[in-house]
Amino acid sequence: MNATLEAGPGSRAFERFLGEQCPVLVNFLRGRGLSHDDAQDIAQESLYRLTRYRELPVGALKPLLYRIALNALHDFRRRQRSVQQTSLSDVEPQVHDILDETPQPDQWAVNREELTRVRDAIGRLPERCREIYLLNRMDGMSYTEISRSCGISVKAVEKHIGNALSSLRRALSAQPGCPGIQGQDA
Repeated sequence: MNATLEAGPGSRAFERFLGEQCPVLVNFLRGRGLSHDDAQDIAQESLYRLTRYRELPVGALKPLLYRIALNALHDFRRRQRSVQQTSLSDVEPQVHDILDETPQPDQWAVNREELTRVRDAIGRLPERCREIYLLNRMDGMSYTEISRSCGISVKAVEKHIGNALSSLRRALSAQPGCPGIQGQDA
């Protein structure tokens, strides 16, 4: 290869250099104990990194390419060592510390019954009261947003929410096993 050729951006000399060096570089890396796939990966990474230096003369690219490849090889081996040091035996005690937070079947049944009771209680609210309560609790709208949306005063929104909470507390506290409804500031 002619060392005086400029590799410049988009030059054919640079592209030709990459094409010629790829198989040679893979063999060089294989000679350092890498599998064919790992050698190809590192060679590709090295060739990619070399593209930052495409403006250099072709003669300067080869030593640079091999320096880049050796650095990539050292990085690869360092990553392998760190992965090998974290073995399954190191992780196993931590796995047992993780608690399974999935509800058991009996808890699922209790939760479903409770949800049904809450839905029924909300369904029994007067229509306007229910609408405003759901805008606040389900849609996350503030009292001010609800007042603008419904064309009523903030005081009226407060009154509807208060009535809804009182009705829901009464309805749900009369039912066994239901924790009731907590108030919420707007």
